[in-house]
Amino acid sequence: MDCRDEILSVVRQIIKSKGKNEFTIIEVIRHMNNNGTGYAESTIRTHICSKMCANAPDNHDITFNDLERIRKGVYKLL
Repeated sequence: MDCRDEILSVVRQIIKSKGKNEFTIIEVIRHMNNNGTGYAESTIRTHICSKMCANAPDNHDITFNDLERIRKGVYKLL
C-alpha cells in the first residue's frame, strides 16, 4: 500500500466514525501513526495538502482529485 492508499483508507475511517465528510491533517497523521505507518509526517502533509487535493496549486507532476480543502486545515473526500 502506498502513501495515497493509506491516507484514503484512514480518511474513510475518520469520516465513518465522525458521520461527517470532514477531517483535518492532524487527525490523519494521528491515525496513521497509531497504525504504525512508515511514512513521515511531512510526506503525509504533502500528499493531503498538495498531491491529493483537487483545489491545490499545481506543484507536482502527478496529482489526484481525491480531496478538497473546504477551509484552512479542513478537507473532505471527493
